[in-house]
Amino acid sequence: MIEATVPLGRVAGIRIAAHWSALVTIALFAWILGASLSGTGSAVMVWSTAILGAVALVVCLLAHELAHSIVARRNGVQVQEIVLWLLGGVSELTDEPGDARADLKIAVAGPATSVLLGGVAGIAAALSALVSPDGPVTAALLWLATVNIILALFNMLPGAPLDGGRVLRAALWWRSGDRLRAAATAARSGQVLGTVLMLLGVAEVILFGQFGGLWLVLLGWFLRTAARTELVLSGLRHRLGGTTIGDVMTPSPMAFPAGWTIAEALRSEAPRTQHRVFPVVDAANHPVGVVAWSDLAAVPEPARATTRLADVTRKLVPAAIANADEPLADLATRVVLRPNLDAVAVVNIAGHLIGLVTATDLALACDRSALGLPITPAPRSLR
Repeated sequence: MIEATVPLGRVAGIRIAAHWSALVTIALFAWILGASLSGTGSAVMVWSTAILGAVALVVCLLAHELAHSIVARRNGVQVQEIVLWLLGGVSELTDEPGDARADLKIAVAGPATSVLLGGVAGIAAALSALVSPDGPVTAALLWLATVNIILALFNMLPGAPLDGGRVLRAALWWRSGDRLRAAATAARSGQVLGTVLMLLGVAEVILFGQFGGLWLVLLGWFLRTAARTELVLSGLRHRLGGTTIGDVMTPSPMAFPAGWTIAEALRSEAPRTQHRVFPVVDAANHPVGVVAWSDLAAVPEPARATTRLADVTRKLVPAAIANADEPLADLATRVVLRPNLDAVAVVNIAGHLIGLVTATDLALACDRSALGLPITPAPRSLR
């Protein structure tokens, strides 16, 4: 998950955010477009058009990800947010498609949107050419059309995590019925593709002296790293098998009411337990966040009698709220839990807290599965 620093609002109910590196992307595109527009108009006109063109491209990248997310939601896949960053955008889905057909629809939606946007920009460039054939606006629109088409074609290369890798996974999944093997094959293909891009980038720098090859190296490294991560996660899913969250959760965990003060929490039974992270619930027993001993210790002692837990509670992100019958593998691949700080709240159909999964629970389950041991140890017989 990419840490987002700037929330940008919501589109179609989907949260949009931007990482600081998105500014680097806009600056780079503006510089590339500005250089190509040199001589088509005054300096002010050229660079104004270049900046607007770069922003328009980022909007197109956002539209690409929105298409993925909207189709995902229509196929029952929850979407946490879309984050714009250095290499474009990423849709953060909280679970996996239920079948190969849904997987294919979600994968194809992004490139199809890019092709559509490329066509719209191309038509706009043709209309602009009727007025100013050699002007910067016409050239910028043509550039925008070209980049969108290239983006669509590149994304359809058959290797995860690119959209083409998702298409490959869906096709193999549909043919074999084995989602895990299909995902592993797509991930290995992504590793090969990333390596090829890195080698092409190095060759471009060494043989032709084109430092633009460094961008291919960076992109190839990202693809190879992301594909390796997906391969590891595929193995994890295979090992965890049919284990559910309910198999490893702590049932009926001790929870703090949000209205309690820190002093009240310290006078409760909690300090006499071995727990280090506690869920915080509202009056209806709905989890609203988690709090750790370190969160309480950060509040000066004189203020603990008046500081409510609601004021120091860390809110639960949607991915950290789960159902007991969900596959544990889905949880392990969508959240990163910090030891002694984070936890996942397990709720029933009414949204009431029924269990808790900590980083220790998750790590123990993964370690035992890696060793071929049962996820939960069998109870010892009494003699």
